[in-house]
Amino acid sequence: EVQLVESGGGLVQSGGSLRLSCVGSRLTYSIYTMAWFRQAPGKEREGVALIFDNGYTAYADSVKGRFTISQDSAKNTLYLQMIFLKPEDTAVYYCAMARGRIGSLRPVNFDYWGQGTQVTVSS
Repeated sequence: EVQLVESGGGLVQSGGSLRLSCVGSRLTYSIYTMAWFRQAPGKEREGVALIFDNGYTAYADSVKGRFTISQDSAKNTLYLQMIFLKPEDTAVYYCAMARGRIGSLRPVNFDYWGQGTQVTVSS
């Protein structure tokens, strides 16, 4: 079964930056969607960004221009570069994988999930 492990979270001041990583193992799908989600306390899990196997990317409006999703297929690693972080970006960030190319950031469409990494942005 696919396994996803996130890292790179931490505490950062408002305006700062972080890069999250997600290493996948037992990846057997050539056509797929990888994505980052986040969940703040008391809120629903929301999609942040996605990337297809062919490199197509899409972002939630709240992070456009500040977050960049990328992947290194040779290393089976997904990244999320975050700049100009705001306190409202504070959440647990999860990476997820779906079989096929999924054009929407709805959690129910994703098959595999990592355990999450905490990102805290102080004001």
